[in-house]
Amino acid sequence: MFKILKYSFSDLIRSRWSYVYFLFYLALGFVLLFLNNSISKAVITLMNIIIVLTPLIATIFGVMYYYNSKEFTELLLAQPIKRKQIFMGQYLGVAISLSLSLVLGLGIPFVAYGAFQSTAIFDFILLIVVGAFLNFIFVALSYSIALSNENKIKGFGYAILMWLFLAVIYDGVFLISLVVFNDYPLDKVALLATMFNPIDLSRILILLKLDISALLGYTGAVFKEFFGTNTGLITSLGLLSLWVLAPIWRINTKVKKKDF
Repeated sequence: MFKILKYSFSDLIRSRWSYVYFLFYLALGFVLLFLNNSISKAVITLMNIIIVLTPLIATIFGVMYYYNSKEFTELLLAQPIKRKQIFMGQYLGVAISLSLSLVLGLGIPFVAYGAFQSTAIFDFILLIVVGAFLNFIFVALSYSIALSNENKIKGFGYAILMWLFLAVIYDGVFLISLVVFNDYPLDKVALLATMFNPIDLSRILILLKLDISALLGYTGAVFKEFFGTNTGLITSLGLLSLWVLAPIWRINTKVKKKDF
C-alpha cells in the first residue's frame, strides 16, 4: 500500500495542476495578508474560500485521478496485491498531495508575515486542519462515487452534484425548512442537520474557535448552546473524522464486491 501511495503521491506532485493549486493558495495568502494587514482578518476571509473551494478541488481531483489511472489500476489488480491496499494507496496519495499543496501554499505567506508571533496562530492552524479534513472527506466521497459509476460522464456529474448539494443546496433547503416550520422547536433538528454536512461542520468548527457570535448563524448558535465552545470543537473534530472514515469504509466494501 505504501509503495502505491508513494507512486500516486509522486505522480500527482509532478502534475502541473498540483503546482497551479499550490500557487493559487500561495498567491491568495500573500494577497489577503497584504490587503488585510491582519492575520485574524485574513483567517476569516480564507475560511469562506477554503470551505467552498477546497471540497470542489478535492472532488474533481478524486474523480479525475480514479478514471485517469483506471488502466494502471487494472494492471495492479492482476498482481498478487490486495484490492484494499491498491485503492487505499491511491486514495491516500491524492488526499495527502492536495493537503500538502494547501498547507504549503497558505503556510509560506502566513509564516513570512509572522504567524508564529501572532495570537491568531492557533486560528490559522485550525483553518489548515479543517482544510485537510475537507480534502480527505471529499476525495473519499468522490472516489466512492467514481467506483460506483463506470461511465466517466456520469461519475463526474454525480460528484459535482454531490459537492453542489452539500455546499449550496443543503443550506438553502434547510433555511427554507426553518422559515416554514418556525412555529416548532427545531433546535435538535438543526443540530442533526449540521452533523450531516461536513462543510457546515467545518464552518462552525472555525467560528467556534474564533468566537464570532454574529457569524455563527442559527445552526452554529444551537451547536454552541448544546456543546459549548471547547466541547463543540472536540465534537466537530470527531464528527469530521467519522465523515472521513465512512466513505473509506464504503470504498473498501465496494472494491471487495466490484467486478473489474
